[in-house]
This record gives sequence, C-alpha cells and structure tokens, in this order.
Amino acid sequence: MKRFQRLQEIRRMDPYKDASEIYRLSSAYEFPWDFTRALELALYRTYAVPGIGRLLAETAELTERTQKRYDDTVLLLDAVVEHGFDSDQSRTAIRRINQMHRSYDISNDDMRYVLCTFVVMPKRWIDAYGWRRLSRHEIVASAVHYRTLGGHMGIKDIPASYEEFEACLDAYEEAHFAWDVKARQVSDATLDLMASWYPRPLAPLLRTSTLALLDESLLRAFRYAPPGAATRALVRRAVRTRGRAVRLLPPRRAPHHARQNWEIKSYQDGYRLDELGTRPVPGVRGCPVPHVNRSATE
Repeated sequence: MKRFQRLQEIRRMDPYKDASEIYRLSSAYEFPWDFTRALELALYRTYAVPGIGRLLAETAELTERTQKRYDDTVLLLDAVVEHGFDSDQSRTAIRRINQMHRSYDISNDDMRYVLCTFVVMPKRWIDAYGWRRLSRHEIVASAVHYRTLGGHMGIKDIPASYEEFEACLDAYEEAHFAWDVKARQVSDATLDLMASWYPRPLAPLLRTSTLALLDESLLRAFRYAPPGAATRALVRRAVRTRGRAVRLLPPRRAPHHARQNWEIKSYQDGYRLDELGTRPVPGVRGCPVPHVNRSATE
C-alpha cells in the first residue's frame, strides 16, 4: 500500500452514508496519534466553561480519580468508533454514557458544545500538525458521525455541517470561557495526569510544552502564565516536524484504536464496557446535583 492509497479509498466513499467508516479509517489508520492528542485537547478545553469545569470538580472524578476518568471516557467513546453504531458494543457504550449524564443537571447547550469540540479540534490539530490535512470527505464524515452520536445522546439542535459545528464552538467559547477556581483544579489535575505518563524529571518540561500548545483564550480562562514566544514556537515546530516525519513512513496496515494507547493504565486485566464509568447516587458524593429526568435515550 502506498502512502496516499487509503486517502484515495476514502474519497471513493460516500461521506454521508459511510461517515462512521471514513471516521474509523481516519482515526485508526491515518492519524491515530493525532486524534488522541486532539480529543484530549477537546475534552480539556471544555473545563474552561465554568459550568462544566465546576461540575467536574464537584464530582471529584477528574481531581481524585483522574486516570480512571480519562480511561473510561476514551474507551467508551472509541468503542463506538471501533465497532460502529449498529453493534452491541456501541449500544452498550452509549447506554453507559447516557446513564452517567442523566445523573447530572447538564444543559443541552453544554452538551452540544462538548460535541462540537469532538468535531472541530481534530481538524484544527491535524491541519496544524498532521502529516497531511484532512480531506473534505473526512471533514464531512466527522460531522455526520458526531451528529449521529449526538442524536443517540438526546442532544437537541445539533449543527448540520462542520462549518456550523465550528461556528457554534467559537461563539460558545467567546460567550462562556471564564475563570473559575474549581475548573482550574480540574485543569491542573489533568496536566498532572499527562505529565505522570513520563519519567518524573520531565514533568516541568511536559507541563510547559502542553501550555505552549494551548491558545490564548484557554490560557486566559485558566489564568496560566503563557510560555514565552520562543518556547511556543519551538514546541509547535517540534510537533509539526513529527508530522513531516510520519509522512515519510509507510502507511499503517493494522488499525490502532484508543484501547491500545499506552496512556490507558486502569485496566491491565481487561474491562467490560458496561462496567466503565461512574454510577453516582443522587445527593451524595460523586453526584452533587439531584437526578434530573432527561429525555436522552439509552
């Protein structure tokens, strides 16, 4: 197989009818590392919306059980990608996601914004750092895939195209990004988690490198001192250089799904999708708000 052969295959597919298969080819074959980093950033930036960041801090899931929460989120979302919406695994994963979300009073606007990050951030990351830019087929397919996921989650007024997802994300961040002390706690815990994946002496360097990849709006919302211009340029150039190097490698012949990521640490002996995630009890620790009767389907 030649380097661009899979892209040619994608371009022969229908980005609407074959959306999830195109998304799987992109995320598991063409850009597995980039999708992982971009979706980490997508989830991370949602903390800068105070309502989201504060809720995550109050549950303590991302401050006291950070690795497990990271693992569960990644594994549940990627089960849908790996197995497709019609599979038993996908139905189990979506059921678990919905069961958890219904335990909290989360607005439809916040849910839709989180969905937007899953569509927009991978494109922005890959266009900046990937070994090639996403094709139009891949961009359309990503939007269709997440529209389908959002429908299964009961989210209302989902954007109809990538451009609408992007406009929704930018407008929501402009209106809602703000400082919140509890959201900052979640952000710090997440940065500490990412640093913990590498030898301890590298932690300060990794924290600085991560901050160098964040945009100004995120740095302001969390009140982080921005790294110097030279540091930001060096870090971003290094990530772009990685993309150029990958372009010279032979194409991946076997899929790499999120469950294979070495950053997943909690389930060395395996896991069951129906046992992932939290099971908060209304009114007690881990569920800071009363159970709300939501219309999201299981």
